[in-house]
Amino acid sequence: MLIDRKEIRALVDKIHSEGKTVVATNGCFDILHVGHVRYLEKTKSFADVSIILLNSDKSVKSIKGPFRPINNENDRAEILSALRCVDYVVLFDEDSPKNLLDEMKPDVYTKGADYTMETLPEADIMRKNNTRVEFIDFVKGKSTTGIIYKVRSEK
Repeated sequence: MLIDRKEIRALVDKIHSEGKTVVATNGCFDILHVGHVRYLEKTKSFADVSIILLNSDKSVKSIKGPFRPINNENDRAEILSALRCVDYVVLFDEDSPKNLLDEMKPDVYTKGADYTMETLPEADIMRKNNTRVEFIDFVKGKSTTGIIYKVRSEK
């Protein structure tokens, strides 16, 4: 379910008041593939409720360039919301979810295993809020960039 960013703190407070835990992750999730699905399933395994912080179209363009995203933010949010391992989706416009993570204070935060605590841009926020970080391995050979490259090269 897509929720407004203004509602995030109240949502997390409500979840915590019910004695449940929250896991968050972030990404563009532009062309959903098996690597994304496995990553999101693993993310959900760390807590009762999963909240996906989804880069808005503006944010994706800033990070990935003028030809991205392929799918707009509403479509990406709807597709993610349809997955049983995703409870909530929140859009954000910044390049980094640091402010949103600081605001929501999840119990667990997941990131791809290409990061470490030393290279994680959000590490200071995670330490400050005592948020556990879990690094998830990628599925070899599965990436949005790879899919886009394959489609373009087959024209």
